[in-house]
Amino acid sequence: MAGEEEDSFVYDEASGEWISAAEAAAKAGTAETVEVRDSVGNLLADGDQVTLIKDLTVKGAGQTLKRGTLIKSIRLTGDPQEIDCKYEGIKGLVLRAEFVRKR
Repeated sequence: MAGEEEDSFVYDEASGEWISAAEAAAKAGTAETVEVRDSVGNLLADGDQVTLIKDLTVKGAGQTLKRGTLIKSIRLTGDPQEIDCKYEGIKGLVLRAEFVRKR
């Protein structure tokens, strides 16, 4: 039965081909290392503090975040252009990386 694991295949939606399970696992490990960069090219990581470089109107909250606002403890989403943030009074705030600068 150990040889059966080596022969198992998984459908890779990105390429549209059947690949071995080992190759799929290796791809999944590298897919999690997405580089997220701020407006000036600094590499962002979970827990970083960022500052807004532009006034942003938050849809649905009826609020505008002003330039220079400090956002603490960001989380990366896996998308190279989006970061998940917490800010008082706004739930589920997602900002584009192009509008922030690492502090």
